[in-house]
Amino acid sequence: MCEADCKSLTEALRRLDELAPNAPLLALGQTIFWDEPMKAGVAQTLKRTGSARRFVAGIHDTDFFAKLPSGRSGKGQFKTYPHNDTTTRGLWSAAGEFSALFGSETVVTREVLQKCGLRIDMLSQARPGFLDEATEAWGWRGVVSLDNRPPVSAELPLKGLFPELRSAFDWAVETSLQALGGQGRAYGREIIDQIRTKMCEAAEEPNQTLSRFYQTLAPTLYEFAANSPVDLDTTATSELLRFNCETCGLPRFKFPELFVNAKTAPVAKAAYDEAIRGSAGLYELSRFGSGAIPFDLVIPGEGRGTIRLGNRGGVIMTPKPQFLSFKRPLESVEELAAAIQKKFGPNCVLVGKAVTLIGQLAREYIFVFHEGASGYVKHSAVLHRLLKERLDSSLHFNPILRVRYSAWDSLSVCCSWLRLPELLQRPFGTEELCAPSLADRWHEVAEQQEGVLAELGKLQRPTQLIDYLDRTLGGSWKKLSDEYKGLHGRLARLKQELAAFEEGRDQHYTRIRELNQARIEAEVRKGEQFRAEVFEKEPGEGANTRRAELGRAVDETVEALDAERGQLRELRQKQYSLTRDPEIQQIHARRRAIEQEAELKRARLIQSAVFAARGLHHAAIRPSAWWFPLVCPDGLWFRETIETAQCYLEPLI
Repeated sequence: MCEADCKSLTEALRRLDELAPNAPLLALGQTIFWDEPMKAGVAQTLKRTGSARRFVAGIHDTDFFAKLPSGRSGKGQFKTYPHNDTTTRGLWSAAGEFSALFGSETVVTREVLQKCGLRIDMLSQARPGFLDEATEAWGWRGVVSLDNRPPVSAELPLKGLFPELRSAFDWAVETSLQALGGQGRAYGREIIDQIRTKMCEAAEEPNQTLSRFYQTLAPTLYEFAANSPVDLDTTATSELLRFNCETCGLPRFKFPELFVNAKTAPVAKAAYDEAIRGSAGLYELSRFGSGAIPFDLVIPGEGRGTIRLGNRGGVIMTPKPQFLSFKRPLESVEELAAAIQKKFGPNCVLVGKAVTLIGQLAREYIFVFHEGASGYVKHSAVLHRLLKERLDSSLHFNPILRVRYSAWDSLSVCCSWLRLPELLQRPFGTEELCAPSLADRWHEVAEQQEGVLAELGKLQRPTQLIDYLDRTLGGSWKKLSDEYKGLHGRLARLKQELAAFEEGRDQHYTRIRELNQARIEAEVRKGEQFRAEVFEKEPGEGANTRRAELGRAVDETVEALDAERGQLRELRQKQYSLTRDPEIQQIHARRRAIEQEAELKRARLIQSAVFAARGLHHAAIRPSAWWFPLVCPDGLWFRETIETAQCYLEPLI
């Protein structure tokens, strides 16, 4: 089954009963404050249809906590940042991200700004830091570690992190509450306090880690989003992938065995390199060192590092490398598990890198992914196919259950009133509207705003941009347009005067060149006459007369040249005085100010259009689950979103 075979959730689950009747569904995410609790609808559908299939809500806690790409550092410290295309470009904060109602991690890239004609250099020079704001994703914040070596989430103590997490959550909540109209804001504040209370209670548990904090809150957030109890189990990858002599026989560890076994490893590693070739952010195994396999080991107290295996030993590339020894090349994961348990104990975790983690768990579980989640899946499928063709024809992986929501369309059943963020008010033409109106109009608004982006890209000259703003916005832009045209006319007359000066200068330069040539020729004639009639001779009266005449010719040429240069200097002074005239300077300054105003407005229109055309789309398919009871406390919005969801099974081989 493929994307073209989209079905309802009930139909997709029925198809899974045929393909993988006993495999549990696994919802795996690094935080419970984003879209993961939306999958409560999947768990509810299982129960409603009478299915005995388990639904497991898992925390992916074996990845590193996010780190700022560049900038400040501070051991054990955390800070919340927005995402933009400048100072936080490349920011990734999956374990600590929050989005306010309508928000998403949709950055307005420099490429988009340039494509829309924005004069970035002019604005950046006039306003340092301008690009930070102009490219920022609206309604999103991410908590990052300032430590140069951020910890793995499973071992991250909550105590130092919790104040920043709570602050970021409060920001997202307060921003969302501002978007509620009528009585919705007051009621929303009451029900969100329930989550705050649960957060504080979970944070107070002794020796609490981020992973256990999220696992404790998961049932609460699932139930909060769905507005009813949800039957689920909770776990974490640090539990699912615990690797020791007792667990190594599980199917999830038979997949890494192809890379561990010295007989199959060369073929498996070559298949991996082939599968990830050409993908940004993925590296061939040789980049990790000799003997590297696409799996990491998490060692309690030591961190996470790539596994490198040799014939008689191995290295775990944790911050402080750890070593293994064995007498001969490994032939099974059982042998690797024995060596690891003997050296590090029974609580290590064998976790696949981005591409191989999917294959590990898909042997036993069915991943539930939202549309757009896990961009590396396509590489995982290629790897699985290559391994099946070249090493193990019996290799099998459960398909992924993809769920595609359209949250804004589903608002048609909700009777709440919404106050739009400022950036959405112009595209929608209003400050406040009822939920069904947003559901009915947002697609059309998105299409219109894509047209705005295209139109802005055609406005290359300031006059074109100002005319566009006058035509589309009116108001003060009419006055500014008239003023700009008047300034442009006055500068055009100045340009004509300057052109006259330029013409005069050109004439003087031409005359100076001619006089220089005439002087040279006169001096040459004078020299020739001197050598012919005077030098080492007895010059007659005629010779002296001719010499005097030639000398006067040189002097006259020099005098004419000096006079011409004097006139040129005078002309330059007049030109300089004209360009430095205070009135002219004021005209230039005012023209630049109007152009800057217009470019700032262009930047705002771009932000607004990207938000409406693209940001809303991303928020619609991966909304934060806690938005739903805030906007629609009766649960109708959530139920409609689940019932109208389109699903398909994505094969992994």
